[in-house]
Amino acid sequence: MTMMEGMNFAAIDIGTNAARLLIKNIDHNPLGETKFRKVLFIRYPLRLGMDVFSKGKIGKERAEMMMRMIKGFKQMMRMYDVVDYRACATSAMRDAKNGKALIKKIEKKTGIRIDLIEGKEEAGILYGNHIEKLPNKEGTFMYVDVGGGSTEITLIHQGRLVGSMSYNIGTIRLLNRAVKDGIVDGLKADMAGMYANYGPINIIGSGGNINKLFRLAEEKSKKELKLPITSLRSLHNDLQPLSVEERMDRFGLKPDRADVIVPAAEIFLIIADCIHSDYVYVPTIGLADGIIGELYAKATQDEKERLSRSRFYLNAEAQGLLNAETVESNE
Repeated sequence: MTMMEGMNFAAIDIGTNAARLLIKNIDHNPLGETKFRKVLFIRYPLRLGMDVFSKGKIGKERAEMMMRMIKGFKQMMRMYDVVDYRACATSAMRDAKNGKALIKKIEKKTGIRIDLIEGKEEAGILYGNHIEKLPNKEGTFMYVDVGGGSTEITLIHQGRLVGSMSYNIGTIRLLNRAVKDGIVDGLKADMAGMYANYGPINIIGSGGNINKLFRLAEEKSKKELKLPITSLRSLHNDLQPLSVEERMDRFGLKPDRADVIVPAAEIFLIIADCIHSDYVYVPTIGLADGIIGELYAKATQDEKERLSRSRFYLNAEAQGLLNAETVESNE
C-alpha cells in the first residue's frame, strides 16, 4: 500500500472556547482524484479562556481536564490508525502565563506535541484551506475566523492572498470584558481602510458560532451557503436580549454555545458594516481542516520525493552509473 491509499490524518485544535479532534481519511486513486472523508469529529468544551482572561493563567482543574482530554484524543488516534497528526493551540494558550509549561508537561506525560501557533500562522493555515473553495475567485473576499480569544482575518483579492491579520478580540474575551482599549477601534479603522482600497468585500466565515448562526437563520441560501447580513442582524437582535437559559430553550443551544453566540455575531456585524458586506459565505470548515490539508500536502511532497529518488536509483543502476554500495550508502 502506498501512502496515498486511504490513510487517516488527524488534527487537534485547542481553541479558547473548545478543543477539537478531527480525523479524516484521504484517498488518492489511480485516476488522480483525491477524496477527503471525515472519519471522526469530537468537540470538547474546554473553555481555557474562562481561566486565562480572568486569572491570567490556566487553573489546576482545567489543566487536569486538558491532560485527560489529550490522553483520550491519543487513544482515538490509535484506534483509527492515524499515520500523522498535528496539534495546535491558539489564543488562550498564547496568553496564559503557564501555557508553555503546561504544553511541555502534556508532551512529557502523553507524547503528544502541541504547537503554540501565532495568529498570523493560524490565519495562513485557514487561508490555505479555503482558497480552492472560494465560490468565485474574481473580486475581493475576507476570510474571518472568530474564536474565543482572537479574530483571524485574511484578505483575498482575485484569488491571491493580500495579507493576514490577528486581533485580540474574541467571544470569551468580550464576555470577560478582557478586550483592551483601542482594539475594536483599530479593527474598525483597518477594515475601513480595506474598503477604501477594494470597495465592498464579502466575508467567508469560519468557526462554530457562524456555522450555528447559519443553521438558525431563516433567510439564507443553503445551496450557495450564503447568510445575508440582514438575516444575521435580525437573528442577533432576537438572541441578544435573551438570557443564556432562554437561548438554550428557544434555539436549542448548548450552554457553551448559548453565551458566546451573541458576541460572535457582534464581531461579524462590526466587520461587515465596515467593509459593506452583503453576506457571509459559510463553508463550515475551519482550522482543523486546514491542518489536515497541510499534513496531506507534506505527505504528498514526501511521497513524490521518495518516488523520484527511487526512479533515479533504478535508472542509474540500469545504466551502470551506481554500484550497490553507493545506493546503499545513499539510502
